[in-house]
Amino acid sequence: MREPKDWVDKLVELSGQVQERWHHFVQLLQHEDRQQLPGQIRQFFFGAPQPWPTGWPARAEACVERLTRRGWAALAGLVFAGALVTGFAISASWDTPVAQRAAYNADTNVYYTLRPGLSAREIADELIAHGVITDKWDFWWEARVRGKAAEFKTGTYALRPGMSVDEVVAKFTSGETTRVKFTIPEGFGVKEIARRLADEGIVDEQEFLRKAKHFAPYDYIERKSEANYYCEGFLFPDTYTLEEHIDVDTILNMMARDLDERLTPAMRARAEEMHLSIYDLITLASLVEKECRYPEDRAMVAQVFFKRLELDMPLQTDTTLQYLLDGPKEDLSLKDTEMESPYNTYQHRGLPPGPIASPGMAAIEAVLHPADTDYLYFVADRQGHNHYATNYQDHMVNVNRYR
Repeated sequence: MREPKDWVDKLVELSGQVQERWHHFVQLLQHEDRQQLPGQIRQFFFGAPQPWPTGWPARAEACVERLTRRGWAALAGLVFAGALVTGFAISASWDTPVAQRAAYNADTNVYYTLRPGLSAREIADELIAHGVITDKWDFWWEARVRGKAAEFKTGTYALRPGMSVDEVVAKFTSGETTRVKFTIPEGFGVKEIARRLADEGIVDEQEFLRKAKHFAPYDYIERKSEANYYCEGFLFPDTYTLEEHIDVDTILNMMARDLDERLTPAMRARAEEMHLSIYDLITLASLVEKECRYPEDRAMVAQVFFKRLELDMPLQTDTTLQYLLDGPKEDLSLKDTEMESPYNTYQHRGLPPGPIASPGMAAIEAVLHPADTDYLYFVADRQGHNHYATNYQDHMVNVNRYR
């Protein structure tokens, strides 16, 4: 419960806000035809210049019209009293803080979809959460009292952090909508996708990560408790264009659906023939994607992994260790190979709990059609080219030569 001083401070603050709105309203009245005043008052209280709400006595409208004819003073008293009551009600209902997104650079686009049916308050809350505006009152005043909301056109808008209310209102009334286009490269993980989308002003990074945690729209996406994100690897890397409904849920579903549609019946049949579940197929493909910089290496690396799994050898792929680190590390240490995690393929045999990145189609095809060799080892040189060996001794020669 608030202390008395908090209430006093609130009243003082609200009084100033009501006075400011009152001055604005007087200026509005001075520029309107007196015949329009009853409608203006209705709009002030209810947000639209339509007839009074159902249940209001007809004499209320007649009273307003009489006050309009009798002069400004009586009308001003009525409106000011209503403004004071309305101000208290709205201030109390808007007292709950709005969750803020991470700060943006001033030149970063913030994409916002204005949807049908949103109230001025809901729009203001979302704009504040996106970091676009800072004042709910000002937006409400322009949208409801001045009637600009009736001119708003739905669609997706490219806004900027810290815009003025006038600038936002002008955008919404102009109908200057935009398309959102973004590209996710092959080999990106969920965290990198979230960061890329946040950097481009499309989503909130933490919201994306939170929703991706347990996102699994298809039965073949296994819901393993050890997996960092259920949908890791199943958000297909591609270029996407959106015109509306730009939110985390839409993007997650769109990217997962893209992969699902690309997995043809022939590819699924081939995986079944190899005794591979779709989940294991994407897991292996993610390892191939992260290990190979050049196309010619993909089928070779896929074969190495299959050979090791067949012989019950640990995969010992550095990519799974990199997945556990906060950032990329060019040379891993012996201590890194001792990290305790089910993703550590130096310490645990078999596949990791799930994919570590989103593979492209070339990596998936490489797993479905691996090379026919006896290689068990490979090491990449500083340019990213892999060098292969069938035994440990030859592998160490390659390590010393190329690393």
